[in-house]
Amino acid sequence: MGKRVVTFGEIMLRLSTPGFSRFVQSQGFDATFGGGEANVAVSLANYGLESCFVTSLPKHEIGQSALNHLRRFGVNTDYIARGGERIGIYFLESGASQRASKVIYDRAYSAISEIKPGDVDWDKVFESADWFHWTGITPAIGKNAREVLKTACESAKADGVKISCDLNFRKKMWSEKEAQSVMIPLMEFVDVCIANEEDAEKSLGEKAGETKIESAEIDEQGYYEMAAHLLNKYNFESVAITLRESFSASRNGWSAMLTNKKDCKDGYRSKKYDIQIVDRVGGGDAFAGGLIYGLLTKGNSKDALEFAVAASCLKQTIPGDFNFVSSDEVEKLVKGSGSGRVDR
Repeated sequence: MGKRVVTFGEIMLRLSTPGFSRFVQSQGFDATFGGGEANVAVSLANYGLESCFVTSLPKHEIGQSALNHLRRFGVNTDYIARGGERIGIYFLESGASQRASKVIYDRAYSAISEIKPGDVDWDKVFESADWFHWTGITPAIGKNAREVLKTACESAKADGVKISCDLNFRKKMWSEKEAQSVMIPLMEFVDVCIANEEDAEKSLGEKAGETKIESAEIDEQGYYEMAAHLLNKYNFESVAITLRESFSASRNGWSAMLTNKKDCKDGYRSKKYDIQIVDRVGGGDAFAGGLIYGLLTKGNSKDALEFAVAASCLKQTIPGDFNFVSSDEVEKLVKGSGSGRVDR
């Protein structure tokens, strides 16, 4: 029987300016859908796992379009609650070279912000499930989403389901103080924690050495020490940290490290990729999806990490939130086939 993964969060309408045009000059937007946990669900479905996404969507046609978009890529939508008046929206202006990308949210009063604990039967959702994934974006949505998330974590833990969390701090959604007051108590449910240097500091109050992402200076030892600290403080099974070196909006160095209590006690850093960025939005979600897949299907944590980093590398060459790659394509990159030559 195949592995079954459940994710819970918000899927939004994504409106992005064509190419690299600015908001003020664009006369139209490219429309699609995306959101942290939805992106992870699509990745896992692409890899052949049974993937189930839970959220709340309005009953009107835009809500149905979002649901249909998930179904198109093999994601189970049976437990999506229907209610509320609107779907959240985010606007994206893609940066280039020294000009950074910009995101503007329009998600107040979205359907998931009005979700209630009784809207989802979590005991039924987690029947035969192996894994549950959420991100720090979901509790940042508001009180209702936090309550439902906690109920989901309690149910998953009671059913023996592994739980992963990508900390994903969003300063446009809440303050560091509020984030820490909510996120730290939720860590008691988490088995696998995924972070970067900003997320760990803003969400949990933990700083990783002297890393300076803007100048592409990574304090690797500082990350190992922070990961070991988090592992012991919260009794996580694994801590994964993505390492982005931002040379510019168009070119990033990309790698990650993993520490756990099983086979990477001293920490392991993956190979590094030099990426010419097409669309970095969803890159972290592609990493999370790859890591979950790797930890569920591979014999050791190092192979799982290499798969996750390669999967995320490929995502950042694809427009849109979703990672439209197969496990075979990821494995080819892991094995060194990264020249970009035409496959024919």
